[in-house]
Amino acid sequence: MKIAIASGKGGTGKTTLATNLAFVASQAGRNVIYADCDVEEPNGHLFLKPVLTGKQTIHKRIPEVDRQRCDGCGECARFCQFHAIMCLSAQAVVYSELCHACGGCKHVCPRNAIGETLQEIGHLEWGRSGNLRFFQGVLRIGEPQSPPIIRAIKASLPPAALVFLDAPPGTSCPVVETVRDVDLLLLVTEPTPFGLHDLKLALEMAKTLKVRCGAIINRALPGRPEARRLCEQNNLPVLAEIPDTLAIAQAYSQGDLAVETVPQLRDTMLQLLSNLTALCRNS
Repeated sequence: MKIAIASGKGGTGKTTLATNLAFVASQAGRNVIYADCDVEEPNGHLFLKPVLTGKQTIHKRIPEVDRQRCDGCGECARFCQFHAIMCLSAQAVVYSELCHACGGCKHVCPRNAIGETLQEIGHLEWGRSGNLRFFQGVLRIGEPQSPPIIRAIKASLPPAALVFLDAPPGTSCPVVETVRDVDLLLLVTEPTPFGLHDLKLALEMAKTLKVRCGAIINRALPGRPEARRLCEQNNLPVLAEIPDTLAIAQAYSQGDLAVETVPQLRDTMLQLLSNLTALCRNS
């Protein structure tokens, strides 16, 4: 069962939920993997405090032009939808920052003038936090594209009964790459105007990808039913509500897992785990 945890915006408690839920599941005897796919600013390690045991450099393939063969015909530039290669002064010029490493320019070149070279874009790390297996990707500073790192994380994960993918915030390409092909998407929201607005955006993304969804209402407040009402209008099951309490906020600010200091939250996570299992079995 592969579950992604996402949100339409940052700061909703996505990583708080992902780390605490993964920890509780591992303590309950499940075979669990936590993978931090927020590769631009991974912070799951701050709470799970894993012992890292491995590291692997991640590269992407960048076009390399043979100046002796290239005649500047422009076929490669016409093919590239990302404008990562252009013909200037009868020579093809590569802009690696824009390249998506699809390899198409190499295949359409009539003179076989385009090869490929490897460019480092980040790295993958792994280890353990107690019974929990931990993975995270780290994008190299200055690199503009994170989806290749996310794909590398997902490809490296060994089999497990439960895989939690902690997605980046928002609804852009990195989130889409994380959410693609999961069994279930948990959308974390909060009962604020910004939270509800961005939940709508996340729902549209999920519908486009045809991913089964459930909602988690974080920082839930009595007398604030807006988030639940929005979920009901969109046939989105609310699988858990996490109250807005000082104890949880304090645990977060200190880099601690809230389930270890707030017994009520541990009970909520165990019930959520049961709800997730039932939902996936019925899908």
